[in-house]
Amino acid sequence: MGVNAQEWSIQDLAKAAGTTSRTLRHYGQLGLLVPHRTGANGMRYYDSGALVRLQRILLLRELGLGLPAIAEVLAADGMDMATTVDALRVHLDLLRGERDRIDRQISSVSTTVLKLEKGQPLMPAESFDGFDHTEYKDEVIQRWGKDAYESSDRWWRSKTDVEKKDFQQTALDIAADYGRAHATGLAVDSSEVQAIVARHAEWVREGWQGRSWGGKPFEEAFAHLGEMYVSDERFRAGYDLHGAGTTEFARDAMAVYGRAHR
Repeated sequence: MGVNAQEWSIQDLAKAAGTTSRTLRHYGQLGLLVPHRTGANGMRYYDSGALVRLQRILLLRELGLGLPAIAEVLAADGMDMATTVDALRVHLDLLRGERDRIDRQISSVSTTVLKLEKGQPLMPAESFDGFDHTEYKDEVIQRWGKDAYESSDRWWRSKTDVEKKDFQQTALDIAADYGRAHATGLAVDSSEVQAIVARHAEWVREGWQGRSWGGKPFEEAFAHLGEMYVSDERFRAGYDLHGAGTTEFARDAMAVYGRAHR
């Protein structure tokens, strides 16, 4: 620590920031980080203003900016404290967003590991939560439209972690029930199987937020969803985990439901 509580030697500041004295000297040579004062022995000391400035430099570097660009940003801000605080608030929002994204990634990968260990089916919505949704987003928009994607995405992100897990567990339970019904030889139009489909339809309605995706009546869109289960390996893997042919069984049962409720 330097002369007082608001002054730090170059070594202390470098250690606290997780960098090196050489790096700080380099920033000084570029005019990015000027010492508050230099001691008789040549030791550089930095005040609280330099500490805030270094924090901004490191944050901007993490955002991918080069040192010349950082110099321009800092020069534009000048020494105005209000401008600096506003800029730090923007950084804070970005960091919080990144933290939330990483937290979702950790939860997503943990769920995948747990399900693989238990032999449970995976769901795309939970397997890719927290990752880049661009490819998945484009696919959904192509199938059902931008408005449908944005509505469903807002709804999903508004749920708590517990609500998300409950919603996903319902899907797992429905897939398992389809598998058991298929294994016991029940007909797709039987009351027992159609009761499973009714639960499935309510689950889909919740996820679709009452919208008729693709401009079709819900029952028709729901039946079409069954066809997608069969053609999309991501869904087929989850259903056929409960027995070969379960996906086709679910599709046929969904088609019966769609025709009966039109």
